[in-house]
Amino acid sequence: MLRLIQDESGATALEYGLIGALIAVVISGAVMSLGTQMRGIFSSISTAITTVVN
Repeated sequence: MLRLIQDESGATALEYGLIGALIAVVISGAVMSLGTQMRGIFSSISTAITTVVN
């Protein structure tokens, strides 16, 4: 039992998995935030073009 507790061979893989999951969460949050901002920008551009054309 003591040998299983002291065995750290899977700890590195688990740590890399947690780091990867954290990076994925940060990236998805950034993409969602930028997506919302981009939608607003394109909406403003569309409104401006429509105003000029009419």
